Amino acid sequence: MEPGLTLTFVGCGNMGSAVLSGILDASTPTPTPTDSSSSNKKCPFSRIIACTKTKSSANVLQTRYAKHPSPIQLEFQSGDNTFAVTQADVVILACKPYLVESVLGAEGLSDALAGKLVVSIIAGKTREVLAGYIEKNQSESTESQTAIIARAIPNVAASVRESMTIIELPDSAAERDIEVIEWMFSQIGQVKILGLELFDLGTMLMASLASVSVAVDGILDGCVAEGLRRSDAAEMTAQCLLGLARLLKEGHHPALLREAISSPRGCTIQGLLTVEKAGVRSAFAESIINGTRHLQGLQ
Repeated sequence: MEPGLTLTFVGCGNMGSAVLSGILDASTPTPTPTDSSSSNKKCPFSRIIACTKTKSSANVLQTRYAKHPSPIQLEFQSGDNTFAVTQADVVILACKPYLVESVLGAEGLSDALAGKLVVSIIAGKTREVLAGYIEKNQSESTESQTAIIARAIPNVAASVRESMTIIELPDSAAERDIEVIEWMFSQIGQVKILGLELFDLGTMLMASLASVSVAVDGILDGCVAEGLRRSDAAEMTAQCLLGLARLLKEGHHPALLREAISSPRGCTIQGLLTVEKAGVRSAFAESIINGTRHLQGLQ
């Protein structure tokens, strides 16, 4: 990867801040690096500009990161996205979906994006849609320079560096572009590259943590009803979920796991029968299907 690049965030809310924090932490030198491939030796950025909609948001970020030990030069701006993007080599689009057309329609912004690597973390907006917004506002002087647009959708676990980020790459992406994108999102968890035809499904899968949280909440309610403190139940449930995640990552099939712990006349099979009677399995399946179709309908 090229060192010394400038990264600009257009919008830096919760998800943008999670990505920013991951990059800053990865670029902070450690007293005793664990190995020669330590991520702080790979950071491609020497300067980061975070541009927010309001001055108050910029001030909040300034206060939050004022004492961060990363050697990256940090700047927090508000309002003038075009000025911030003009100075960038790489741009992360992180504004709200309903604002993206007006943000990209700002005077001079499309020209500033021409020829640059642009990574959108905006759900529901395809690369084609984003390219259309940019091309519509480009001047004749930059028409021949096409922005290199990629998409990346992290999930809420980005804040604790346990995200699974799905990435859609354009055919025009060079190897150095792919390396930069993968490096950035590897700082908040793991990454998975998907094609356009599966990207909406992948986006909904990332959002399915919200649906799973409903099941977890119900389990905690049941524990409280039977006499366990919610904090203790949450701690124990979290460890159970970590264990399940590890088993799934090692290739264990969910059905075989259920079978392995379901004894004749046992409590586990009684619990399983209860959720099956309630149609929980089909409800979760439909949540993925309906969410994916909703995303497809937005485009």
